[in-house]
Amino acid sequence: MGGATGWVITPHVGDFLDAAGGFLRKEAVRNTVLLTVTETLRMSGQAAPTAGTDAAPLFGWWQREKVGAAFMHTPPYPVLLTAMAPEIAASLAGELAGRALAGVNAYEATAEAFAGAWSRRTGASVGMHRRMRLFRLAELTVPCPVPEGGPRRAVESDRDLLRGWFEAFAAEVNDMGGDHAVAVDDRLSYGGLTLWEKDGVPVSVAGITRRVAGMARIGPVYTPPELRGRGYAGAATAEVSRAALAAGVGEVLLYTDLANPTSNALYQRIGYQPVEDRVVLSFGS
Repeated sequence: MGGATGWVITPHVGDFLDAAGGFLRKEAVRNTVLLTVTETLRMSGQAAPTAGTDAAPLFGWWQREKVGAAFMHTPPYPVLLTAMAPEIAASLAGELAGRALAGVNAYEATAEAFAGAWSRRTGASVGMHRRMRLFRLAELTVPCPVPEGGPRRAVESDRDLLRGWFEAFAAEVNDMGGDHAVAVDDRLSYGGLTLWEKDGVPVSVAGITRRVAGMARIGPVYTPPELRGRGYAGAATAEVSRAALAAGVGEVLLYTDLANPTSNALYQRIGYQPVEDRVVLSFGS
């Protein structure tokens, strides 16, 4: 592999991590989604059952002597790119020709280069789906006053409630897809969901990914619309952040939608600071 140049593509998450894992971990914060999703796939075996079909995850890395870029596609989500030169992103569009793509998630110039090449090849239209900002926790500030109630770890008996909340959250933010039941079950399997309860009734939830490369990412955070404005989401997020720090997580991260000024302001109030922005471009017929 040492002398290879160009894209190497595989359906096998283990091969991908063997080849590109070191590259991803050098900038673990920037590559948080790639690292956490591939770790989940590696541990759960979710990549195996549909391998060889368009619904199966696909991974790849670009190298010239050493790895310099990588991507992941876990349908139905957009293809996710690391930082890379626009011409390398454009070349990847050619490598993925024939595969169904909902869009691309990348830094803006990279996303535009990939999307332009994809549109020229397929005739697909391109639209702005979301602008996102990555935040990292600097110094946690617990909301004051703390709302009524308190936190507890979600358990199996909360599954139906959480599946409904995950689906509602996805619809509200116009998520591009995914199996919410599988996502809930995976989070429950390692204690990755915390509820804020008032009078014994759940009123908000905050999730966290598995710890990978010394970091973990908060999300989703959801409060039903009729319960908002009471501080529950901030309290749940602060509690999950506190627990992560207490467990030795070195970098606690989260993404926000830049179209939602409420959540952006909330996270900054409790100690999160902006790192960088990404975009999701959607592809249409």
